[in-house]
Amino acid sequence: MDANELRQKYIEFFKSKGHSEIQGKSLLPENDPTVLFTTAGMHPLVPYLLGEEHPAGKRLVNVQKCIRTGDIDSVGDFSHLTFFEMLGNWSLGDYFKDGAIRMSYEFLTSPEWLGIPHESLGVTVFAGETNDSAVIPPDDESAEVWRALGFSEGRISYRPRSDNWWGPAGETGPCGPDSEMFIDMGLEPCGPDCAPGCGCGKWLEIWNDVFMQFNKDADGNYIPLVRKCVDTGMGVERTVTILTGKKSVYDTDIFAPIIAAIERATGYKYGVNDDHDRSVRIIADHTRSATFILGDPKAVTPSNVGAGYVLRRLIRRAVRHARKLGGGEHILAGIADVVVAEFSSPYPELFENRAFIMEELNKEEDRFSETLQKGEREFEKLLPNLMKDPKKVMSGRLAFKLYDTYGFPIELTEELARESGLSVNRAEFDEAFRKHQELSRAGGDQVFKGGLVDHSEITTKYHTATHLLQKALQIVLGPHTAQKGSNITAERMRFDFSHPAPMTEDELARVEAIVNEQIRRDLPVSMKVMNLEDAKAAGAMALFGEKYETQVKVYTIGDEASGGVFSLEVCGGPHVERTGVIGSFKIQKEQSSSSGVRRIRAVIG
Repeated sequence: MDANELRQKYIEFFKSKGHSEIQGKSLLPENDPTVLFTTAGMHPLVPYLLGEEHPAGKRLVNVQKCIRTGDIDSVGDFSHLTFFEMLGNWSLGDYFKDGAIRMSYEFLTSPEWLGIPHESLGVTVFAGETNDSAVIPPDDESAEVWRALGFSEGRISYRPRSDNWWGPAGETGPCGPDSEMFIDMGLEPCGPDCAPGCGCGKWLEIWNDVFMQFNKDADGNYIPLVRKCVDTGMGVERTVTILTGKKSVYDTDIFAPIIAAIERATGYKYGVNDDHDRSVRIIADHTRSATFILGDPKAVTPSNVGAGYVLRRLIRRAVRHARKLGGGEHILAGIADVVVAEFSSPYPELFENRAFIMEELNKEEDRFSETLQKGEREFEKLLPNLMKDPKKVMSGRLAFKLYDTYGFPIELTEELARESGLSVNRAEFDEAFRKHQELSRAGGDQVFKGGLVDHSEITTKYHTATHLLQKALQIVLGPHTAQKGSNITAERMRFDFSHPAPMTEDELARVEAIVNEQIRRDLPVSMKVMNLEDAKAAGAMALFGEKYETQVKVYTIGDEASGGVFSLEVCGGPHVERTGVIGSFKIQKEQSSSSGVRRIRAVIG
């Protein structure tokens, strides 16, 4: 079974169980400053898991593009990926453990669907725990369902919080146990305690059902939720690997065309040398990820901050490994072209943005070449003093300076050092790098606070203000002005919009005045669920490049009955009830975001 067939079967199965198919969302989360990318299928659905009503109903299913870079240094082994597709189905206050588990089991084992033998499966459930403030019982309810489905005690493993618990996203909020499904890979047990969930390699996870059962309060108590939800996830790449009997995600048809393109571009034949094979896998993964990020409707470009920095790191790491294999200039564009061709059917935005993808990859490769030249020149300046050292060892501190200041990879520093008869104190470099990561994470914690999706009073005010700003920009600059993305924290809003030139001081003053006038008018904010086509016919604005469901939420700012509507927009975020609570609106800065896109930073108070 290939990826296309798996996606189709999954959606077909859950639609047959009364689920509505919804669109996967952008890789770049809207109005969520806590993460750089969409990291899981549940991420765009958090507001609905927290209690909002979804226009499509209580049973949902989709395929979601995801990016995770926490394990980027592990990419190159046989399983880790930075980009992956997640199949997901959700119950928003409808079925719970019994329904979710039985549907998961049917899809996995029924000959009509995946047809995995029952005897190949094992499962885990939450073992329960006692802490200073609460006692959480073991998840015997899930275990009992698995027993009823024919699982013996040896195939049901009780695991701790670290393995079988989700949430809450922040310090408080919805959370609960999960039940995971594993495939027996046929290896010998690592010992007498080897059971599903063991990390020895005998058991490989294929699916996860998360049960949002409790609300954790500020005192650490776990209070049962009245509206319980289910969030499930199954990775496309890993599942295809299992179903086709491959040992690696890179051995599947998903990656075969990409690896073939790398072979053509570098002249290296995959499967000959372990070290070079690892480079091929890194190039394949990173180029695929970069292509999807650049091809996203809300695409970012390589930069030194945020999502742009992650993109830059992916591209440069891929280029470095491609050159290691003998690749020449502008090598990634040709590989990316294969990614576009292979994935444009389920993700047509890749084909639509193909020219932009190729242009940005080539530009970033050129920038990286300049970086390498600068780093090599700095190394040459250091070399005379280094050669005076009787131990012929370059300090990790100096190596880290080349990395931190010039972006020069440590592997290239070590290579240049070896050519001059030197070595590098790698342990010292690794320690400096570790401290750098800790500082970066600490800084991130200060910037990205408030839980997975912040629906606090202040961010709700900011979100509503983006509607006012969007309409005011169209009034002042023209109807071509469309939102290209936004980012909101409790301290400020950042709003990107299409416009070919910098705004004048007069234009900024007019926009600010219009927004403040609507706040002073204390306009009502109301919501209706409408058919998407009806919403468009009514003149509702929609986010540029966003994929919407058939049924959408349309927010009106103004008095619809009297014809005094200021803004009509398709949106799923939190909103105030009246504009008067927003307070004053002040534009702090207007600047370029990317070609043809401007950015406004503003505050309310």
